[in-house]
Amino acid sequence: MFVDESGDRGGKACYYLLSLVIHDQADSISDIVARYEESLLRSDLPNIPFHSEPLLNGHGPYRGMSLEQRKKTLYSFNVLVQRLPIKYATFAYRRCEFDDLAKLTARMKRDISGLLFDHLDFFQSFDDVKVYYDNGQDIVKKALDLSFGFALSKGVLERRKTSMTDYRLEQAADYLCTIELAAIKYAAKEDGETYNKFFGGIGPFKRNWLKQARRKAI
Repeated sequence: MFVDESGDRGGKACYYLLSLVIHDQADSISDIVARYEESLLRSDLPNIPFHSEPLLNGHGPYRGMSLEQRKKTLYSFNVLVQRLPIKYATFAYRRCEFDDLAKLTARMKRDISGLLFDHLDFFQSFDDVKVYYDNGQDIVKKALDLSFGFALSKGVLERRKTSMTDYRLEQAADYLCTIELAAIKYAAKEDGETYNKFFGGIGPFKRNWLKQARRKAI
């Protein structure tokens, strides 16, 4: 399971999202990733770790890339996600509904535990369940530890600290988190011009990007 979040501990963000990407390591993704990286080369796009926020805003490693190049990069990664043998779940929270972080942590723990119990036979079929997270936010780390400790047998969970640059599946969690956040903001009419530039407005977004992503929903 690869974990990514959108939101900040300071409470400035209106929404807080947590995305969990689930992958059975018996299903190799090496050939799929290789084809993705070959497609970047053919399109003269940089083969760098995918990261949605700087891509959308032209920051960091995407600085200097044209809008068209960034749009092609986003589309190429979308194609990769569609080909990956993964499932995902995203939990979304309105930050203003939680007056302290302990309540948000408890809600996350409840939601993650619910996901585990709903698919308990699946998770119990493995000797090990590895959870990859960068430990960037304490509330997420705590919610993960509490929920897995509550739902699964001791000794099953193996925690792995990772970063956005380490694994394509971690980058997929970031991508899916961004798609689900865009869906929320479009529904609330808070989308802004950035999303429209990349997704083409709410209609094309729902028909294409969101529909394609949710085929992977668990």
